[in-house]
Amino acid sequence: MDTTQSLSTAKRSSLMQIAPVMLCFFAMGFVDLVGTASNYVQKDLGLTDSQANLFPSLVFFWFLIFSVPTGMLMNRIGRKKTVLISLAVTACSLILPLTGDGYMTMLAAFSLLGIGNAIMQTSLNPLVTNLISSDKLASTLTFGQFVKAIASFLAPILAAWGATTYLPTFGLGWRALFAIYAVI
Repeated sequence: MDTTQSLSTAKRSSLMQIAPVMLCFFAMGFVDLVGTASNYVQKDLGLTDSQANLFPSLVFFWFLIFSVPTGMLMNRIGRKKTVLISLAVTACSLILPLTGDGYMTMLAAFSLLGIGNAIMQTSLNPLVTNLISSDKLASTLTFGQFVKAIASFLAPILAAWGATTYLPTFGLGWRALFAIYAVI
């Protein structure tokens, strides 16, 4: 009886550890909203193609800049704290477009989204290696990518819903996507 109960407790404990990590994988997928959002930003602000193409480029630029320093930070403060920093930066990036929709606001929001994603991508997989045994690591990381893909898949659907809905989006239009992801 004690063995069965301890196995049940171990499974529950494992699930309590991996569920927040899977939500982090979901948050990692938020960066893919940049492609969808840049089309709406271009239309709303009357931007040229060159100006609008700057938004997706920012994500990759910040990954280039922040990936190595993030690894050094992670070694210094730990994997969990680094992931928590990435979530805080990502949350700021999602809240910023709710305050306005000017060009500089959107540049700052997409830059923060790229920075948060760079920190998260660099630190989340190593964190998973601390939580999961090596025999289940590959399947857990694959499942994490599946969860990330769900967020990526939902971004254009939520943006289109916000842009065309008859339900109140509090004047945010397609930017309702940011509010929904911020709440998650």
